[in-house]
Amino acid sequence: MTIRILPAIGDPDAARAVSSLLHQLPDAEPAPAVADSAALLQALAGAAAQGAGAPAAGAPPAAGQPSAVEALPEVVLVHERIGPTPALELIREVALRFPAVGVVLITTDAGPALFSAAMDAGARGIVGMPLGYDELAARVQAAAQWSAGVRVHLGGSPEAAPGPAGTLVTVTGAKGGVGTTVTAVQLALAARAAGRSVALVDLDLQSGDVASYLDVQFRRSVVDLAGIQDISVRVLQDAVHDHHTGLGLLLAPEEGERGEEVDDRAARQIIGALRSRYEVVLVDCGSQMQSANAAAVELADLALLVTTPDVVAVRAAKRQVRLWDRLQIRKAEDTTTVVNRLTRNTEIQPPLVAKATGTQVARTHVPAAFKELQPCVDAGRMQDLDGRSTVKQALWALAGELGLVDAPAARQGRGSHRARPTLTGRKRKAITPGAAPGSGAVPGPASGAASGAGPGSGTRFGGRRGPAAAAGGQGPFDPSGEG
Repeated sequence: MTIRILPAIGDPDAARAVSSLLHQLPDAEPAPAVADSAALLQALAGAAAQGAGAPAAGAPPAAGQPSAVEALPEVVLVHERIGPTPALELIREVALRFPAVGVVLITTDAGPALFSAAMDAGARGIVGMPLGYDELAARVQAAAQWSAGVRVHLGGSPEAAPGPAGTLVTVTGAKGGVGTTVTAVQLALAARAAGRSVALVDLDLQSGDVASYLDVQFRRSVVDLAGIQDISVRVLQDAVHDHHTGLGLLLAPEEGERGEEVDDRAARQIIGALRSRYEVVLVDCGSQMQSANAAAVELADLALLVTTPDVVAVRAAKRQVRLWDRLQIRKAEDTTTVVNRLTRNTEIQPPLVAKATGTQVARTHVPAAFKELQPCVDAGRMQDLDGRSTVKQALWALAGELGLVDAPAARQGRGSHRARPTLTGRKRKAITPGAAPGSGAVPGPASGAASGAGPGSGTRFGGRRGPAAAAGGQGPFDPSGEG
């Protein structure tokens, strides 16, 4: 969002200093400074009248008219030596006549008494002199976000919606070793290849491996942002590593014990700052729930739970979902399970995973093909994974299913039988036809009358492979068990 800023500064030296800093702010559009209070009120009234289409330039804006606030600047900077109207009275008048404008006071006295008086007058913040980039950036962005929220409530443009705009996706493992980090990295690379700005955050705070998978050595980590109250743009840029693939990486600390410094409050603040700067924020939450990654899962637009199709992993996924529900972090129906390392010979198929966990299961499943991954994993260069890899094709198709890439990019990996990933890496016609998709029955020779395991043969969840299914008994996995 572009932040329009109007400085009201009578001192020429202070005006030059403020203008120089404002032009360094990202997404800022500073206007030339006005020299006195009368010029400020006239400029604001003229902008409001122009937006509302009123002929009188000096008339106050109609706050109820949506277009009346669209032409107003988001932030007004008022210097303490402005005249002829005293600064606090000017702030009060701006707040009353133009309630959609965030006002920030620039002063040499940033003590509690003046701060309280400025807040009572309607200011949204105070910047002390001499001016500093970080403090000015933080106050301007806070005032702009507040202004955007007010404009929505006043009926302004929906494009000025407050709060973070980026899509937050969390990737959590049912247990260790199910492919959580590989999934997060490839989804981030797919979104970046689609032209979106992407931040990849490693919130597996004790044993995060994003740096190892992308061959990164960087001394900053998410812990460096934990103790900062107002995360400015420059502070965020210092902590985020710009990877040559175009990803912004916020890594886990090398010293795992330092992960305790990142609590839920810090995680929310860090994620909020990232979402305001990136279109997609992908968070690798690992498999151990802590307050930081629990907060990320709670805030997520898409919460992915990665599991493998085996009894231990699916039971772990079920425990994870129940934990989230007990702690009121996320409901099972709002969670999407990704089945990794799936083969057509696996007894536990995606419909059974969905029934056991109560979650939605992604339509795109990732095949078991570790030989494709091993050279890139050993080299620590997951970004070099061959585009012909069935694992990469599946994960990029998953990114398209989740809406992280545009529709054409999603179709690129799924547009034909040759490009479409299969469970075995073979041609589509090599898969034995079975039940219709979504029926819950597993395709293969074990289903149907030939196997003796039809719908009424005594199996609990339909025909399945193996002697137990053929005999009508219960298989080795009981999703109703407590695991």
